[in-house]
Amino acid sequence: MKKDAVLKLSMISLMAALSYVAFTYLKINIPLPGGSTAFHLGNTFCVLAALLMGGVPGGLAGAIGMSLADIMDPLYINVAPKTMFLKFMIGLVTGILAHKVFKIRKLEGKDLTLKVVLSAAGGMAFNVIGEPLFGYLYYQFILNMPDKAVNTLMKFNALTTGVNAILAVIIATILYLALYKRFKNSEVMKRLSPENE
Repeated sequence: MKKDAVLKLSMISLMAALSYVAFTYLKINIPLPGGSTAFHLGNTFCVLAALLMGGVPGGLAGAIGMSLADIMDPLYINVAPKTMFLKFMIGLVTGILAHKVFKIRKLEGKDLTLKVVLSAAGGMAFNVIGEPLFGYLYYQFILNMPDKAVNTLMKFNALTTGVNAILAVIIATILYLALYKRFKNSEVMKRLSPENE
């Protein structure tokens, strides 16, 4: 049992690091009045972690990695609390769909691919809706930004969030299916399984 906890903690740390690197180094910043938005691949590893380990570990990986990336970047430091909440929820929703609703560890072939895509899309759909909604409230009422700046930021944010979601679903699905095919019968995959909790 202790080995499983160490393995899961190591995987959460690895996925957090990959989220951090993907957001920090694989992004295109779009500076705007009152803030910034970006095309990036950070959500990919939050979704992948949730597919591999379940919702809470996936959410923690995304929340930790991408919040640290925000804290380390002067353009995003003020949105780190919002990022922490939203990325945790991406992982949680993806993991619940993947492991509680669809039970992807028991599937094969086209059915597995479809359910992995649906799980990843569900987590990212939460973000596509939650990011602009929660972002609007956060910028307007917590950061007290002017209406015009908030509206401009939210329009661009909706665009980047949608593109980021599509990229995350495609890449996380490809990575998960490649890893699952290679390691599905390994002891490591069994120990990472959310069904063992």
